Amino acid sequence: MKDFILPDIGEGIVECELVEWLVAEGERIEEDQPVADVMTDKALVQIPAMHSGLVRKLYYQKGDIAKVHAPLFAMDIDGEVPAMPAQAAEKPAQVANTASAAASASHVEDFVLPDIGEGIVECELVEWLVSEGEVIEEDQPVADVMTDKALVQIPSKFSGQVVKLYYQKGEIAKVHTPLFAIEVKTDGQAGDSAVSHAPQTAKTPVSAIAAPVKSCMAKNIPTTTDKFTGGEHEPKLVNPDKPLASPAVRRLARELEINLSQVQGSGKKGRVMKQDLLSQGQAAEPLANQEAKAQTVQTISGGTRTEPIRGIKAAMAKQMSASVFSIPHFSVSDEIEMDALMAARAALKPEFEKQGVKLSFMPFIIKAMSLALKQFPIVNSQVNEDCTELTYFDDHNIGMAVDSKIGLLVPNIKGVQNLSLFEVAKEANRLIDLAREGKLGSSDLKGGTISISNVGVIGGTTATPVINKPESAIVALGKIQRLPRFDEQDNVKAVNIMHISWSGDHRIIDGATMVRFSNLWKSYLENPLSMLTEMK
Repeated sequence: MKDFILPDIGEGIVECELVEWLVAEGERIEEDQPVADVMTDKALVQIPAMHSGLVRKLYYQKGDIAKVHAPLFAMDIDGEVPAMPAQAAEKPAQVANTASAAASASHVEDFVLPDIGEGIVECELVEWLVSEGEVIEEDQPVADVMTDKALVQIPSKFSGQVVKLYYQKGEIAKVHTPLFAIEVKTDGQAGDSAVSHAPQTAKTPVSAIAAPVKSCMAKNIPTTTDKFTGGEHEPKLVNPDKPLASPAVRRLARELEINLSQVQGSGKKGRVMKQDLLSQGQAAEPLANQEAKAQTVQTISGGTRTEPIRGIKAAMAKQMSASVFSIPHFSVSDEIEMDALMAARAALKPEFEKQGVKLSFMPFIIKAMSLALKQFPIVNSQVNEDCTELTYFDDHNIGMAVDSKIGLLVPNIKGVQNLSLFEVAKEANRLIDLAREGKLGSSDLKGGTISISNVGVIGGTTATPVINKPESAIVALGKIQRLPRFDEQDNVKAVNIMHISWSGDHRIIDGATMVRFSNLWKSYLENPLSMLTEMK
């Protein structure tokens, strides 16, 4: 059995999303046959097989993030002879002695927590799925851990007995440090066979073992223990046998002492929702207890509650601290008359909806910002840590801060300068929907060059936003208000006003530049037809 290594699928691309398997375990495939559709941050790519043979194991579930240069699936290749079990072939005396000595040997090995996402150095131990003294199998899930982006399930690299768990539930585990210790037997029944550690001998002719191999394949039994090791077992984000539920719901289930596998989920694809747990908890509680609680008067005051800062909140705390203490911020505020833009949106909205796309003000704001960046590229640049180099970006990757159920996320729309207003609206809808469900891919969160914080959507009027390091600028949008203003004849009229506030990196952007950039952006929004002269 050989691993198929995911090849390079684009310059600079290190991972992709597994969109669809085009083959199944146990299926025969031919060389160059498509085996999977994967999505990079640029395109949908189809992966072909390099060999003909039998698919043995698919290492990812649909929706998982696959790593370039890591195993994608395993297969038996036509014409290659798998290793034979120790009892099925004649061995030289030296090999037999080595196998005999190894049969009773075992050693304790630390399982090192592997990389679980680019830039992630620690995670919270949410739940152990095994216990000390338990015998586990290779690829068996051993723990659920929470990063600042997702709940990840860690599989075992070995078969053996769990000796020690190094972390308690709720503690922070470090990547590349031991997670647990396992006693691994070095016999032919666990892990690599003892014979595989013995000195190499002459290969057995193909004709001598062709029949046993065919027999194994006919029974769909793996004919070798060859598996990838050395930290290449990627964490799996999806487990088909595990109830679907968000980290918050799992935490609530532990607090209520409810077994998630016994709860009928009301969400999409059977996902267990918070209300499902509350309903079950109330049903399980005796009626007398419920009535007693209803009659209890809370008289305790002056209490406190302390909880650790973890996950998305911890990531945001570190990011914002690094930004504030390393970037000298300055602010520029203004107001934008929205009447013309509101009329333009009202005219285009029905056409967008016919094509299944919601049209808000955000696509106009994003597209107008991209047009302004063409004339002020300094606002779309980034400075290095020691402020000795400035990098200008051709692509306008404009981020939108989204208040998701797992915390603040800032996905970005890639290459806005090349997108139409319709394409911007469609991509914005996709990112917002995924963000609110906590399902954004890492590619959607990386590579931003400038950001927008829409505090107005939750009722905010003004704000002084913190720059999303290493970017150089961010704007906060306030809510639209109907306010009195003077016209050119000094007559008072009612105008729809949106307050905006820019924060800029004063090391590379001066106040005059920011004002000119903001004024150009503002002019596009107050006169949407003017954008047509710049769009390509």
